[in-house]
This record gives sequence, C-alpha cells and structure tokens, in this order.
Amino acid sequence: MTRNRARLQNQLESLLEEAHIKLSSLVSDLLGTSARRMLQALADGETKPEALAALANKQLRATSTQLCDALQACTQLNPVYRRLLKMVLEELHFLEQHITQLDQEMATLPSQHQDAVQRLAEIPGLGVDSAHQIIAEVGATVASFPSEKNLSSWVGACPGDEESAGVSPSHRSPKGNRQMRRILNQCANAAVKVKGSIFQILYLRLVPRLGHNQTIGAIAHRICRLIWIILHRGVRYVEHGPAVQESSKRARTTRMIRQLRKLGYRVELLVESPA
Repeated sequence: MTRNRARLQNQLESLLEEAHIKLSSLVSDLLGTSARRMLQALADGETKPEALAALANKQLRATSTQLCDALQACTQLNPVYRRLLKMVLEELHFLEQHITQLDQEMATLPSQHQDAVQRLAEIPGLGVDSAHQIIAEVGATVASFPSEKNLSSWVGACPGDEESAGVSPSHRSPKGNRQMRRILNQCANAAVKVKGSIFQILYLRLVPRLGHNQTIGAIAHRICRLIWIILHRGVRYVEHGPAVQESSKRARTTRMIRQLRKLGYRVELLVESPA
C-alpha cells in the first residue's frame, strides 16, 4: 500500500506538470497539508490563484506571489484535469485510511513485546516502525539464531567468503532475507546522520576507503549484530560515541514516546530522584 501511495503521488505530479501547474517546485511534499489543501480546493472548482495561494500555511517558505505564479494555469484549467485530480485525491484518501487501519492493527500484534520494541527503537537510525518489522522477521528474542554471526549470515549482511583454489575473488555479501536487508540498509543510512553517534564516526572513518555503499553495508552488519545482542540478552543500547547533547536526547525520547502512544502503547515516564 505504501508503494501504491508513492505511485499515486508520482501520477499526481505528472498530472500537474501536464496541466502546467508548477506547485511541486515550491513545496517539499506534494501530499503535505498546504499542497493537499490547495489541490483539494482546485479539484472542487476553485480557479483563482490568489484564493488557492491563501490556503497555504504560514510556515511554507514559498511566498504568496510565487504560489500565484505557479498556480496561474488554474484559471484556464480544462475540466478533464480537474476530474482526474479529484479521482487521484479520492484514491489517495481511501488508500491512506487503509494504511492507518493496518498500522493500528499491526501495532497491537507485538504489544506483548513492548519492552523489546522500545529497546530496539533506542538504537540510532531505528524507530518504532522498523522495530516492529524486525521483530516480525526474527522474533522478539531471536531464539532461532544461536549467535549474532548466525543472524547476520541469515540476513546476508555479512561479508561473503567465496573461495576457489585457495583464492577469494570476492567478498560480496551472500543472498539472505531481502526484507531484513532493506530494513538494515535504511536504518544504517539514518544512523550515520545522527550527530555524535558511534555510527557517524564509523562512517566518516570508513567512507574514504570503502565508498558510501560498502560503508553502509558495514554499518548495517554492525546494526544487525547489535540487534541480536539487544533482543537475545535483553539489554539496552548505550551510546559510545561523543557526548550527545542532552537536548537532543530529550527531543528523540519525546518523539519516540509520542509515536508509541499514537500506536496504542502505554508509556510511563519515570523521574529519577537527584542523588
């Protein structure tokens, strides 16, 4: 369904380009609040660029003049484009309702593993959604894998060991679980952007020698082994990078708690008494 949503977003952008409406060049998200409000008004019959531009949020970087210029073609928009636009928006709304329902239903399935979800979500680059997907693939205690090496080998996140006549021509990673490899690569790309994390330091140290893709693969391998340790041993993640600012820690914790509560988890904050 997420792929279908992305496909509809691409169709929507192509439709606007064909109608000479350059809205996508001024908004970062064509399905965001401002753009969605303007597109819905356009589909409902509004043709004045000034009225459409007035529907944008004040936080939008584009000025009213720029929006009016991008929406100028709306004054002569063919009714066929308006009908097509309305059909795409209705299909998007219908699809997003189903995605929300499935998200809520999936959140209830691992509710008995709330502690494991929270411990995984503490790893830089991971979140509640990726924690759900990982537990769905390997289990809440990774009991099927005796060691972190077995897990990384099953996922295909470890270096390969192709050898012929005593010569190893390639260290390409073996084939494994495609779903887990996709999750780990996404998490690795997000982890290297977390300032002060050990993964960012590792990335900066390896990327000059290995390049971006191989470095991400190496970090994905480390995250995979870390997942086994956290789930199998029941421990929590401890950041070993430089001291992360306390404000960043609080912001990340608040964001994670808000996401957990939105999915139906019950999270209580424990206030430590001063020593």
